Amino acid sequence: MKIDPQFCRVDDGLDTILGKWKIPIILYLLKNQTMRFSDLQKVLSEISKKMLSKNLKELEEDDLITRTVYPTVPPKVEYSLTEHGKELEDIINSLHKWGLRHQQHLSKKA
Repeated sequence: MKIDPQFCRVDDGLDTILGKWKIPIILYLLKNQTMRFSDLQKVLSEISKKMLSKNLKELEEDDLITRTVYPTVPPKVEYSLTEHGKELEDIINSLHKWGLRHQQHLSKKA
């Protein structure tokens, strides 16, 4: 693969998914397909409601997730990955595998 460094867009992709919570949110949605806000908050037990809302809003603005509101009382809101968001599965898996190899590489070096 030959990418012209001047036109490389890796930073654009990383900026979209970096942060403490975005990748875990994406991974849970990949695993469960659709989740409610309260379910996400349960599995991400250390996240505040404000931070979860912020991250979900950013992922929605970047067209990685979709928010579906059902007209019920109380309101029911579900989150799921868009087709665009599902494209991240292989990328995240590759980065995870590389991260494991990188850890092993560094531990051998020490």
